[in-house]
Amino acid sequence: MGVLAWLGIPVGAGVLAVLWAAWAARPPKATGDGDSLAEHQRFLAAMERSTGSHRVPDHQGR
Repeated sequence: MGVLAWLGIPVGAGVLAVLWAAWAARPPKATGDGDSLAEHQRFLAAMERSTGSHRVPDHQGR
């Protein structure tokens, strides 16, 4: 019985590894074009808020 336990542990670990690999490699959930565009617009708005409206003056024309 002990031999079966020692053989079962690697087999069980292998099965778990295969299941995890299959789960981890699944393709990402597809989003529609409208959802993607709306998400991009939210991203752009957040970037505008985080950078603020202050511009650094350009001192190249001295």
